[in-house]
Parts: sequence; structure tokens; C-alpha cells
Amino acid sequence: MPTAVAVQGVSKRFRLYHEKYTSLKERLIHLGNVPYEEFWALKGIDMDIQQGDTVGLLGHNGSGKSTLLKCVASILRPTEGRILVRGKLAAMLELGAGFHPELSGRDNVFLNASLLGLPRREVERRFDDIVAFAELEQFIDNQVRFYSSGMYTRLGFAVATAFEPEVLLVDEVLAVGDEAFQRKCLGRIKEFQDQGRTIIIVSHAPDSLRSICNRGFVLDRGKVVGEGPIGEAIRIFRDSLRGAAPEEDQVAATEAPAAPEPGSVVRITGVDLVHPGTGSRPYLCPGEPLEVRVSYQARQPVDDAVFTIAIHDAEGKLVYGCTSQLLGADLGPLGGRGQAVFTFDSVPLLDGAYALTLGVGSSAGEVYDWREQQDRFAVVNPGKAMGSVALPLRLELRPFGALSGAGVHGGLEEAAGGR
Repeated sequence: MPTAVAVQGVSKRFRLYHEKYTSLKERLIHLGNVPYEEFWALKGIDMDIQQGDTVGLLGHNGSGKSTLLKCVASILRPTEGRILVRGKLAAMLELGAGFHPELSGRDNVFLNASLLGLPRREVERRFDDIVAFAELEQFIDNQVRFYSSGMYTRLGFAVATAFEPEVLLVDEVLAVGDEAFQRKCLGRIKEFQDQGRTIIIVSHAPDSLRSICNRGFVLDRGKVVGEGPIGEAIRIFRDSLRGAAPEEDQVAATEAPAAPEPGSVVRITGVDLVHPGTGSRPYLCPGEPLEVRVSYQARQPVDDAVFTIAIHDAEGKLVYGCTSQLLGADLGPLGGRGQAVFTFDSVPLLDGAYALTLGVGSSAGEVYDWREQQDRFAVVNPGKAMGSVALPLRLELRPFGALSGAGVHGGLEEAAGGR
């Protein structure tokens, strides 16, 4: 597919002024000498977005997502680098952007469309469809300053998408609409996707991006820190939010055995996580098996050892917990070095970053060693299903005529009789 949007080495610098001079005298005295600090909102951004892609931009507040979108829309000019856009572009970047509050909704439709470079004749031809989509028939001749935030959004989105741009930019504004309007917007976006148009969306809601996007870019402090299929991009985004250490450091931490402390009966000396993607990818896919290998050293024989495992989500809430005692596992006496291996034949999690708590103690409740949420794993969902749990699901159609060899009429009668 040809490239729709090419971002090549883009950086954007702002000046932050710490002194404000309000009087004319102060401004003349300090003319050209107002102290400021340079702030780089974007640093060396490179992106290649193919025609027909629906791309999500993820990142915490202040990471540069909206600034990048404004550069793509030519609202801001990059300090360095260049951006190439193939085809007509429309942008929904801010609530009411391009609207004049003293003009009516009708006048603002023509004003906003003119900013997109659209001829008046084309606007007149599509005007009724725009108003109908925005559901503003009763208010279209009222001044926009009397509109609610939802009315602003409906009208802005209706104008931006009515003229079928090749590239559509959407920045978080859909979050302020009501549920019915959001469904309508998603329907319009799906139409654009079916037509092979390019869409770039900024959102703080990863699950909503998962159901829409096929690719994602993750920004942090003005730089791209990850990209790939949307599921992988969401994993990187969640890792950056919780301030996870680089993967190399995490691997080193889990593989380096800890020396047993003097006087400790049993110590956990290392933890290894093994799954089908081990060595090729740092995450699980839903339904894949997982082995948690807990290495230990017993300084003296222990007859009643109990191992504990617990899984916590990104917010620290308990997802699952169990012990060798609850499993009915007969561990026998522990002595010297060994491994306790917890095996999950299938991890029924859909998406997210998870932490493991691991411990070893005695059946009487004595704790020998405990690792509270020190070891982590991630689950990346390559599909479009949303939520946190991977539930086995099948769908099949069963026409009434196929039941018990009866026709449609007979099947309905049998069902009615069963009630």
C-alpha cells in the first residue's frame, strides 16, 4: 500500500517564558531580552503510515500526541523535519475548533467547511445530511455560544467527516459525546475503514483503540518509544505508565540468584517465566500456557513446606491466588537446591500487565521467604475482543427449520410448546 502520511525527523520546540511584562514601558525596556526556556515537545519523530491504516497514538499526558497531530494537520509548523500527507485531510482536534461563537450553527458549517477548502456549492449539497447526522435540526440557526459540549462535538464531527477525506485526524474529542453519538461516530469510522481511508486517533482509552485500530505508536516525552500491532503497542504503553524497567533489566533481575540470608530456612533464589513465545517475544497470547519456575535453596530439611503464588493486575488488585497446600500437592521433604514449578495450562486473560507474588513457608503459617509483586508478565490480545478475561466463545446459526428435522413452522410450535 502507498504511504498516506510520512513523518520524517519531526521536532517541535516551544519557548516557555517565565516573566510576563504587562505595561508598555516594561515591554519597551525588555524588548528582545525576555528570558525564556526552550521546551522540545517532539524530538526526532519518524512515522510511516500506510493508506488504509487506522493508527492509534498512545502516551501519558504531555507525551506529545496532540502536538504531533497538530503538526500533521498543518496547524503547527515543525521546528525540524517535514510531514508529507497524500490526499485531502480533515481534523477533529479540539472541541469547537474552527467555530465562531457569535455565528449560528448554519454559518459555522460553511465557515468550518471553507477552512477545509471545500466549495460552497458542495457544502450546500450536503448541508441537510450534516445537520441530520449532528441531530441539530432545531438548533442549527442558534448561535454556537449557546451550544452544549455535546452539540459542539456532533456538529464538528459531522462537518469533518461529511466530505470523505482521505486522511482523518481525531484527538480525544469523541469522549465527550454521549453513548449513542459515540456509536454513530464509530459507525462512520467503520465506513471509512471499509473505503480504505486513513485514520489517526489519539486516545487515553486503550480498549477503545483496540476495537478500532490495526496499528499503534507509543510516545513518551516527545519521542516514539514503541510501535507495532495495536495489541503490542498497548502493552508498551502500559509498561511505560507503570514505569517498568527495560526488559533486559527485568530478565537479569529474575535470572540472578539471590544468596540465602544467614539463618533463613528456605530462600527463593530466582524466578523464571516460560511460555511458548519465550526468547522471541516478552509476552503471552490469551490461552497460552505459562510456567512459573521458582528456584529455592533449603539450608536444612523441611517436611511441611508450602509454596504460594498470586497474580495481581496493573492496579495491584488480586486476580488469582493459590498455594501448594490448596492444590493438594505432596512436596515431600525439601533439601538443598531445587525448583517449584507452577504450571498454568492456559492463561485465560485477555490483555494487560500482571505482577506475581511468590512465597514459601510452613504449613503452620511461618513465612520463610516472600517476593511481593517483583516478577511480571504481560498478555497481549491480537484480536479485537475487549475486557480482561479470555472466555471461550463460539457462534453458530441454527435455523428453526434445522431442529428435529421440522420445518420453520413446526420448529416454532415445538419451542412454544416447550414453554
